[in-house]
Amino acid sequence: MAVQTNTNKAAKSRDVGKFFRHVKAELKKVIWPSKKELTSYTTVVLTTCAVVAIGIWLVDTIFGKALQLIIK
Repeated sequence: MAVQTNTNKAAKSRDVGKFFRHVKAELKKVIWPSKKELTSYTTVVLTTCAVVAIGIWLVDTIFGKALQLIIK
């Protein structure tokens, strides 16, 4: 039983090492964005978030005012 446990630990250790080697190989294949692209993408994301936040705020305000009118 003890031999099997040691074998399992060794196999798991090899699997972990193999996993990280594969991760490193995959990261080398990634085409990273340039600084200009990254800035552009970030601007688009932040602008979209701001527009959606303002839209949600407007809808919430309108429904809140409508609910106040109905309750009164």
